[in-house]
Amino acid sequence: MSYAYKPRKSLVLIGLMGVGKTTVGRRLAHALKLQFRDADEEVEKAAGRSVSEIFEDFGEHAFRDGERKVIARLLEEPPMVLALGGGAFVDGETRDRVKALATSIWLQADVETLVQRVARRDTRPLLRDEDPETVLRTLLNKRQAAYAEADIHVDASGGSHQITLDTILQALESREARA
Repeated sequence: MSYAYKPRKSLVLIGLMGVGKTTVGRRLAHALKLQFRDADEEVEKAAGRSVSEIFEDFGEHAFRDGERKVIARLLEEPPMVLALGGGAFVDGETRDRVKALATSIWLQADVETLVQRVARRDTRPLLRDEDPETVLRTLLNKRQAAYAEADIHVDASGGSHQITLDTILQALESREARA
């Protein structure tokens, strides 16, 4: 399917882990004929180790510092779809850079849905030692105000990734029509 919307700047997906930023991001990039990049994967490439190893060896602060630098570099490249790690947009410097250089899209889902989704993988360092539901509720409380600053808000709780993709494309086209 071909879409009329052609972004002039990168589209950045934000939200909690498990909301579908990577899966939906890949589909969005394909639909718009853009490159897809995942910030966590790019951090891993730059560091030569996994996100889990970075957290374990150097701590969250070092990970966030590297993440900030990688995202800044990516936002200087031609338009793409970029999925950020769940905590990246909370960083004020990163959030300001995204606001200036990209269109941010907050994928939202209820905590119950996220718990079901993240239970399928054990690759998330923040969920290793505690109850996933408690961790996700705490993260949402801490991050919600930052996420709310996104340009577009999309409910990704129910339905398929295709429904989420269609909702994003409609929001982008509507935003373009108002510009």
